[in-house]
Amino acid sequence: MRNLFLLTLTGLCLYTTLPAQHNTISAIDSISDSAIVYPESMTEQLSDLLKAWQLNLKGAEIECERGKNVYFHDSVYTNRLYSMPTEMELSFNSVVKKYIEMYADRKREQVSYMLALGDYYFPMFEQALDRHGLPLELKYLPVIESALNPVAVSRAGATGLWQFMLLTGKSYGLEVNSLVDERRDPYKSTDAAALYLKDLYAIYGDWNLVIAAYNCGPGNVNKAIARSGGKRDYWEIYNRLPRETRGYVPAFIAANYIMSYYADHNICPAHPYNTAVALDTVQVNTRIHLEQIAGVLEIPVNDVRRLNPQFKKDVIPGDFKAYSLVLPSEKMYSFIDKGTEITNFQRSQYLTHRSNTDRYLEGYGLSASGNSTNVYYSVKKGDNLSTIARKNGISLTQLKSWNGLKSNNIGIGKRLIVGQREVAAPAQENKEQTTIMLAEETSEGVEQINQYYRVRKGDTLGKIARENGVDISQIQSWNGLKSTRIGAGDQLIVGMREVVVPAKPATEKTVEYSRANTSSGGGSNIISSYLKEQMENSAERTVQ
Repeated sequence: MRNLFLLTLTGLCLYTTLPAQHNTISAIDSISDSAIVYPESMTEQLSDLLKAWQLNLKGAEIECERGKNVYFHDSVYTNRLYSMPTEMELSFNSVVKKYIEMYADRKREQVSYMLALGDYYFPMFEQALDRHGLPLELKYLPVIESALNPVAVSRAGATGLWQFMLLTGKSYGLEVNSLVDERRDPYKSTDAAALYLKDLYAIYGDWNLVIAAYNCGPGNVNKAIARSGGKRDYWEIYNRLPRETRGYVPAFIAANYIMSYYADHNICPAHPYNTAVALDTVQVNTRIHLEQIAGVLEIPVNDVRRLNPQFKKDVIPGDFKAYSLVLPSEKMYSFIDKGTEITNFQRSQYLTHRSNTDRYLEGYGLSASGNSTNVYYSVKKGDNLSTIARKNGISLTQLKSWNGLKSNNIGIGKRLIVGQREVAAPAQENKEQTTIMLAEETSEGVEQINQYYRVRKGDTLGKIARENGVDISQIQSWNGLKSTRIGAGDQLIVGMREVVVPAKPATEKTVEYSRANTSSGGGSNIISSYLKEQMENSAERTVQ
């Protein structure tokens, strides 16, 4: 009787604690799919992984024993997946098995490289996921998204570790322009991915559906749910999903398995060369090239690129706004001490971005028409002649010559000539006139505008200050804060940047137009009503 009681109790415990996954396994163990499309990450060229990280597989000293793949019975795979300490359901079937064996056999070298990269990326992913209250096993999502390649770009244009499309990335606060792509920034893209995954879970309440939606978009998942009669289990809508998505969740399950049980399949991690043990971050507020940093600090430029993949053209546009730069901790003090040296190092070679090209026009310094006016700059606190010259694309010698300066001493509020701009000369022949209303005439100048940051869950005032290169006291002063308490959703002023305000013509201005003469004497002598209407509309918008 006692033995019978123990047996009954054991059976009850198994049924009450593990029903969901057991039932799912029995429901899906017959699934077979020969039409799935493998994720692009499984076709990732090993050379792409080697390029940035300089990974070494064959020549490394390894602690595990490398050998051929070992195949196991299905029950072993099932039990291993079932016993893993995950919040998410890791089911097993023939499709999952196909992906496990692909990673363990044909893609075993790729797994070796990803294991090495994981030492750098996985702790970063775990911190972000934990901060947002998400399952830590989601850290393996970039394994199937990008093969842990931060500069990976899919055929559809998805970019980075987490493979964000442009609009999705921007909607989650990632900056993308010609020089910077924060979809490639490991830290910022991971935080954005966590927010996106959290939003998807709020919709579906099921992690398998969340992962499917991450791959093909909520619209396709919703269609599959509707076509199945409202079923909300991934495996029950499996055959109604796009082909690539049908293989996406099984690939994710397989990634969790192989990253945990790689040693049982005789797979050993690769070893990166020259991997920095300790890293640090600094805010850069001037335009510099990664080659300038590498040249002065005497570190390989590939190391700088590897740690800062978000700078697409190796240029940090710090004169636009402050950007974070990751460097080995041992080089951080040198970077700070040698800031001026780095900025000036072979600048003409690496930075050809020019803001003033008047000297290339006829007359060297005068406009082609012979009519020009000075552009002025008002000195502000913290300015010096070198920074003013650099901001305006001129030399220090030119700046001092134009303003009759014999020393480098300048006072706050002093107006300096920093360039010239062209003033159009009136046309002399074939003139047509019209009078339009424009804004009040102003001269070109420089204004300061606020830079804002929206507080996210987990942010602190100290963290926000560090990320924007300012002091806590400055943020408090700008925002009228009497304490360091902030709430998610608050919008804070975190800095200021200068913008050039162009000159505006007079309120009532006579605009002259010259007719184009042709050999036949043709050409209209009447301004089109459409053009006049467009100019008048533009003028009205300017006045408003």
